[in-house]
Amino acid sequence: MTASRLILPGAPIGVLGGGQLGRMFAIAARRMGYRVHTFSPETDTPAGQVSDVEITGSFSDLAAVRAFARDVAVVTYEFENIPVEAVQAAAELVPVRPSETVLHTAQHRFREKSYLSNEGFPVTPFRIVRSKAGVEAAVKELGERAILKTAGFGYDGKGQRKISSTATALEAFAQLGEQEAVLEALVDFECEFSVIGARGLDGAFVHYGVIRNDHRRHILDVSTAPAELPEGAARQAVELARSVMERLQVVGVLCVEFFLTCRGETLINELAPRPHNSGHLTIDASLTSQFEQQVRAVCGLPLGSTELLRPAAMANLLGELWRTGEPRWESALRDPDVKLHLYGKTIPRTGRKMGHLTALAKTPQEARRKVLAARDALSR
Repeated sequence: MTASRLILPGAPIGVLGGGQLGRMFAIAARRMGYRVHTFSPETDTPAGQVSDVEITGSFSDLAAVRAFARDVAVVTYEFENIPVEAVQAAAELVPVRPSETVLHTAQHRFREKSYLSNEGFPVTPFRIVRSKAGVEAAVKELGERAILKTAGFGYDGKGQRKISSTATALEAFAQLGEQEAVLEALVDFECEFSVIGARGLDGAFVHYGVIRNDHRRHILDVSTAPAELPEGAARQAVELARSVMERLQVVGVLCVEFFLTCRGETLINELAPRPHNSGHLTIDASLTSQFEQQVRAVCGLPLGSTELLRPAAMANLLGELWRTGEPRWESALRDPDVKLHLYGKTIPRTGRKMGHLTALAKTPQEARRKVLAARDALSR
């Protein structure tokens, strides 16, 4: 790595997107001495609130995106539902990390699944569907226990429906507006988990081990690290994550979500080419958080240690907690091992991620117990 490829503290970093991932990235970047510019369609965003410059504009306004890129030294993004054309426009002027190729692959479920399958990675059986006849044919091939997902621009359970028959598949296809979709066979799994990795400009790779993820209504509810998995499955998952990042030539942070099936198979579920909800616990529990790691990677700096200082668990705080008024923060924080992170969102809505709690403990089980008790205390 040459010094000319380094982007040193003091330089401005551009972030496409204004959500909580951008907020936590901006906090890490500013702590390291960087300036942060954000670009998103909204104003007073979670990321914009803590950035040096907040630009409001449409991702489809490529002239505005180019103007934004001219004022920064490098561009990254904090979620993948950004038109690839916007990333291409920024890349005309400055490096964009991860690259547009990574984004293009990961933001569309069929492209992602096809890429992984063609590269020999283990994935659940799937078919692309574009019509009612295609839905019927896919159900016939894969079976009636499946899940139908929009091909693009879905997250946190949005744009997906579980099915149990051809009739429910057709109904789900209609509910999704008969848009291009992916039908995936349901697998009997023991648990869901993730591996968050980072890859530098020099090809260096680090990872945060395996993190167990428990979902509620298709939204991540609790993450626990380290996950209790068979050693062979954990080792295989890390190597799969490394291989995915190397083949895609990722520079930055990428999360690989996995299923561990009841038969002991490790299957890739999805890719997220940015910091991930399951890695929020690294802010408090790891020597280098996933957000600092993203700063280091996109700026060409050496990657930091991912050592887990203590077992930890993270619990999401959704808008439902505000139904009866402001949550009782003092109750959750009576446990000195619990940390509170709020995202600056003013309007709580059902299913909306408003913040998270992290608990540290001597064991993963104790950390999980602590974080759930702290969350329960918020509404007492």
